[in-house]
Amino acid sequence: MDDKSFLNHHKYIGGAALSVLGGAMWGISGTCGQFLFTRKGLSSLWLTPIRLLIAGIILLIWCFARSPKAALEPWKVGRDRRDLLIYGLAGITLCQFLYFGTIQLSSAGVATILQDLSPIPILLCSCVSAKRSPKWNEIVSIVLALFGVFLLVTHGSLTDFAVSPMALLTGIGCAGAVTIYNVYPKRLLSRYPVYLLQGWSFLLGGSISMLIFRPWEYAVTLDWQIIAGVAAVVVLGNLLAFNLYMVGVRLIGPEKAILYGFAEPVAAAVLSALWLGAPFTVWDLAGFICVFVMLLLLSMKGNGKKSVPEYHPVRNRSADNMEET
Repeated sequence: MDDKSFLNHHKYIGGAALSVLGGAMWGISGTCGQFLFTRKGLSSLWLTPIRLLIAGIILLIWCFARSPKAALEPWKVGRDRRDLLIYGLAGITLCQFLYFGTIQLSSAGVATILQDLSPIPILLCSCVSAKRSPKWNEIVSIVLALFGVFLLVTHGSLTDFAVSPMALLTGIGCAGAVTIYNVYPKRLLSRYPVYLLQGWSFLLGGSISMLIFRPWEYAVTLDWQIIAGVAAVVVLGNLLAFNLYMVGVRLIGPEKAILYGFAEPVAAAVLSALWLGAPFTVWDLAGFICVFVMLLLLSMKGNGKKSVPEYHPVRNRSADNMEET
């Protein structure tokens, strides 16, 4: 193995490891949210505004410390302001609320796997934009995704549901919100670093949702477990996982990173089962495998060209366009 091959090999190993670790951190974060809901009696309407606000403040402090002028750039152009509001509220904020709402209604594993259906609507948007029909691997991936969700929701029964209809609705809605923040702001994401957009989105969503849901009115008695849980959700889910995953994307590309990022639903499902006693059956495993194969098929290349969608969905993270300001 020559020096170049050796370096490329280690670069790939490092990128894969960081992508796995980043995905696992998101899974752990979701399970910590599930702990707060099931063991501490908290509501997603209490947790999500606090999570968004704290994460937004931390990210923007870092952005302003680097460059105060650059941190304010998205607000100086009218079209950018409009796009940021849509990206931040209809995409990021809605995704966060629906994701944690799905966890509260089901489990972290179910919420993450339903969220991972986002490549399907993104693929369809890409096909409509390019005025083309889906390719064979894309059609098969859609069928696999639908079958995987069927297994998760029904556990093979046509009469009983293992997941409540509301959890299914919020989970699919979360995938739709991921689609919005991946597909809509193409121009915005090409002009500004994603961590800056995330910071403003978190702050906007957190501020507005704080006023709407008034978490200070909830009867919550803070103890060390709640504080640790909230800190884990913010630090692991919004800050640490994001940066780990993004470095992985830089090293191996979004097509491969999204496959290793499947560590998120796996970590969430395993930790939920071992720590919180959430059920995980062979039907759940089969559904997970179907969704993973769906992601694998969408990452395949055919005829020398990428067959993946133009936008690479990465749940709460928007992998593309990470240029520095």
